[in-house]
Amino acid sequence: MPQIPQSLHELTVGQLSARSGAAVSALHFYESKGLISSSRTSGNQRRYTRDALRRVAFVRAAQRVGIPLATIRDALAELPEERTPNHEDWTRLSRAWRSELDERIKQLGRLRDHLTDCIGCGCLSLETCVLSNPDDVFGDRMTGSRLMPERGAADRS
Repeated sequence: MPQIPQSLHELTVGQLSARSGAAVSALHFYESKGLISSSRTSGNQRRYTRDALRRVAFVRAAQRVGIPLATIRDALAELPEERTPNHEDWTRLSRAWRSELDERIKQLGRLRDHLTDCIGCGCLSLETCVLSNPDDVFGDRMTGSRLMPERGAADRS
C-alpha cells in the first residue's frame, strides 16, 4: 500500500485511490453523493484532505455490511462540522444499523430456503410463492395474476 508523507496535507484523486483502495470512479461517485468532498486547484484538479481517507474507509466498511449509501450519507451528515468518523461513531452507528441488517439476513434466509419452491413456476404468482407473494397477500385484493398491472376498462373491450 503506498505511503503518503505526513507533510502532504492534500491528496490528488490518484493518491486517495491508491491509498484507500477505492477506484477513482468510486471516489468521484462518493463525492457526487456527498460522502466526501474536495477542493479545486487553479487548474480545476481535485484535492482531498487527509481525513478523506478515513471517510472513504468508513463508507467502504459500511457498504461491505450492506448499508445503503443514502444511510451512510445521512450518518456522516450528523457528525459535527463534517468531522471524520471515529471508533465511537462506528460503534454507535453499527448498533443502530444492526436491526436493519438482522431483518435483511432473515429475508435472505427465507429467500434461500424457498428459492427452489418457485423453480419451474415461471410467473411467480402462485399462492404459495414466498418470494413475490408471501402469505398470499395479493390474493386478498384481487384474483388472477398478482404481478400484472390491472387493465383499465378501456383495455378490456
